[in-house]
Amino acid sequence: MSAIEIPKPDPRILARRAEILAGLAALVPPTSLITEEDERRAYETDALTAYRRVPLAVVLPETTEQVSRVLTFLNQEGVKVVARGAGTSLAGGAIPSEDAVVLGVSKMSRILDVDIANRTIRVEAGVTNLGVSGAVSHLGFFYAPDPSSQLACTIAGNIAMNSGGAHCLKYVVLIDGTIVELGGAHLDAAGYDLLGLIVGSEGQLGVVTEATLRILPLAEGARPMLMGFQSAEDAGACVAAIIASGIIPVAIEYMDRPAIKVCEAFAHAGYPLDVEALLIIEVEGSEAEIEDLIGRITTIAADYNPSGLRISQSEAESAAIWKGRKSAFGAMGRLADYICMDGTIPTGQLSAVLTGIARICEGYGLRVSNIFHAGDGNLHPLVLFNANDPAEQEKAERCGEDILKLCVELGGCLTGEHGVGIEKRDLMTYQFNTIDLDQQMRVKTALDPQWLLNPHKVFPLAGRPV
Repeated sequence: MSAIEIPKPDPRILARRAEILAGLAALVPPTSLITEEDERRAYETDALTAYRRVPLAVVLPETTEQVSRVLTFLNQEGVKVVARGAGTSLAGGAIPSEDAVVLGVSKMSRILDVDIANRTIRVEAGVTNLGVSGAVSHLGFFYAPDPSSQLACTIAGNIAMNSGGAHCLKYVVLIDGTIVELGGAHLDAAGYDLLGLIVGSEGQLGVVTEATLRILPLAEGARPMLMGFQSAEDAGACVAAIIASGIIPVAIEYMDRPAIKVCEAFAHAGYPLDVEALLIIEVEGSEAEIEDLIGRITTIAADYNPSGLRISQSEAESAAIWKGRKSAFGAMGRLADYICMDGTIPTGQLSAVLTGIARICEGYGLRVSNIFHAGDGNLHPLVLFNANDPAEQEKAERCGEDILKLCVELGGCLTGEHGVGIEKRDLMTYQFNTIDLDQQMRVKTALDPQWLLNPHKVFPLAGRPV
């Protein structure tokens, strides 16, 4: 992972830049093409800010047809394309190269249809995650996936990284400009599951422009509770016991001592400051159901020495509790620069992996803070370092690499919701053997023969067919 390689741009493409820009200008409105360097620089990176490349140009289409025309042209010209939602990727998934055109979907942000009878909503790919719930909340519905970046992240990125829960994809545009409709308004479409192929493909196979999403009725009520522990091991074991009991809370979020302190200073949510680990557990249903679930969870937790137990008593208190958690990544910036990892493990291994993460970071002489979705085993350890020190940055990257290897060793995988991008690209051989990777790359080649879509991502550079 250290010193991640981004190949040098193709000088033949750079030499033809004026010609390529002229071709793009004929395909989209003037306000949809960005060519000036200062404006292109806004697209040089994503949330993985350690790596930056100014793209050849930026195109912001307004319709599926415009996307099709742009991809047809770029495919004919042999120009690489990086599809981009809001740029909230934490794995370098939206970082361009100097010989690539960024194709952003931010102008494709319309709500196209709400079907309450079938509990679906059809949206363009540039709609934000939170915007989906905002469009149906007055009807008593919501969109269930809720990443911490939901205020900014788009449905396009959610689908690309498999962090969004797409019901079906209305349109996917392939690199040759072909517009494909996948799935239908029902759960199981006929034929091969091409929807499952596209979701999580990180922009390697096509550009999603519309999606139909499942919406759910709002629960009668919901209530979070805070539960502190004197060790990470006890907190992890408590999570595993809750899940093993058959109880599935709406959320189980984990924060360690450094995160608790900085988030409490920011949100004033009443987090206990004298504990090593904190769980935020939310349950929903009728008042009777909520009381029953809280009682059962409290009984289970009693075996793991909880402290600082507090149950929200008002909507304002609940909002403050979640404000702290939703703002955690930003608040942690007060302490240091950090790399946010994204390994996933079986929940039964939570205690073991937390112990292992502490051991690994101590070995590198680096601090770590853990903030993650404990209920589904999706870890987000933040490895703290000084971004102005290249040697320390490289050390932090090697530390993160070892953490991800540990996740795989314990039966997990390299990513849960952030994707592979460039960050985990060279670790793919640790999780997959050569045969596995060859099969995946055959699919890529079948749909993108020149390997123009989102170059340098996901697959190790060595061994590529193109």
